[in-house]
Amino acid sequence: MQILRSVADAATSPIALTIGNFDGVHLGHQAMLAKLRTAAEARGLPPCVMTFEPHPREFFAPDKAPVRLTSLREKLELLAQHGVERTHVLRFNFSLAQVTAQDFIDRILVRGLGVRWLQVGDDFRFGARRAGDLNMLKAHAARHGYAVEAMATVELDDERVSSTAVREALAAGDMAKAARLLGHPYRISGRVVRGDQLGRKLGFPTANVRMKHNRPPLTGIFAVEFRRADGVPLQGVASLGVRPTVKAQGAAPALEVYLIDFKQEIYGEPVSVEFLHKFRDEEKYVDLETLTQQIARDAANARQFFARRVASVA
Repeated sequence: MQILRSVADAATSPIALTIGNFDGVHLGHQAMLAKLRTAAEARGLPPCVMTFEPHPREFFAPDKAPVRLTSLREKLELLAQHGVERTHVLRFNFSLAQVTAQDFIDRILVRGLGVRWLQVGDDFRFGARRAGDLNMLKAHAARHGYAVEAMATVELDDERVSSTAVREALAAGDMAKAARLLGHPYRISGRVVRGDQLGRKLGFPTANVRMKHNRPPLTGIFAVEFRRADGVPLQGVASLGVRPTVKAQGAAPALEVYLIDFKQEIYGEPVSVEFLHKFRDEEKYVDLETLTQQIARDAANARQFFARRVASVA
């Protein structure tokens, strides 16, 4: 997939385009991307996406913006997996925020990108002061020679599929619901780095995964599947949080995974961690001995979880 960080002065060829934040690339987003691919193929156009970095809510009110489900890299990887050929990542800054809705249509969509087919959510707003909407896009479609369609709300179990719904499920520890909304287990990707080696000293060496999430949307102790570049799942138990027993208050969140029956050194490898089941919240223990005993119970619970999982599909 081609990734562009700007819009040209004049497009060299027409495109089909979908605009959105696409945080998590959940089932609603996936429906949009499927419709994009179908429309693009029917018209002989490349299927393209426009998204913004940071999210406008992070730009205007960073303290009130919701936590991200996916880092930019994770989002781009998911878009590529769903058949997007080109993604325009527009830097959302003061300059872009001042672009009028009319200028956004004329200069960016039509002249710069050559949009011939456009899809947005039915509640999409754009331009300075959020003055533009679906009706405005439709009003200018004939003059500029593009078709525009709205993507209706996607529901699952009588609930609107949204990034907010996924965040709420993760915060509540409902991994099964989050997986249904996403179409797959929630995952975080990163690279294995050296930690403080405490797990090794306690008899439970962990893979420390460097995340791009400053504020992950979930915390606690989880049964996980850990995947390296070969895609083969490894079973494990993960701790995601601030490690209150061994770190001072205000420490950055960390993702540590104890892999069951795995002894290899994998420093530097890119990996992904899929969260299957939450066992408990983080706790602060009185000493390392008590912490070690709890880690042993967590590892035993993970073994039992995976044994039951295998038995349920046998």
